[in-house]
Amino acid sequence: MSYFLPHLHSGWHVDQAILSEQERLVVIRFGRDHDEECIKQDEVLYRIAEKVVNMAVIYLVDIDEVPDFNKMYELYDRTTIMFFYRNKHMMIDLGTGNNNKINWPLEDKQEMIDIIETIFRGARKGKGLVISPKDYSTRHRY
Repeated sequence: MSYFLPHLHSGWHVDQAILSEQERLVVIRFGRDHDEECIKQDEVLYRIAEKVVNMAVIYLVDIDEVPDFNKMYELYDRTTIMFFYRNKHMMIDLGTGNNNKINWPLEDKQEMIDIIETIFRGARKGKGLVISPKDYSTRHRY
């Protein structure tokens, strides 16, 4: 759990965060604050927050505290990152088949910055789906 990134404590707060931001991307990490994967992800998000402040605002939501979106966004993974721009859900093709969210901890700061920048640039051009700068289809080695 990151104490340095803002937490949203109700469904209303999540909605307001998404609705009120008009110029930047809204990045929301859904998960359990005490989960090991969430802690790793929060650390990366905290470290990049200053670098992406002109492009994005980052929020954290504990899915146990705010269960309102669990079914709507299918938040069943340990950590999930979703992106919104001007009240629109932004999708990113990561090569995994799930274009709605990132549902694993991205531990590389530069990769996360690149993804946020790619989505931000695409969103400003009016695109609802952008292609990831890196293909994650071979992330798992079987």
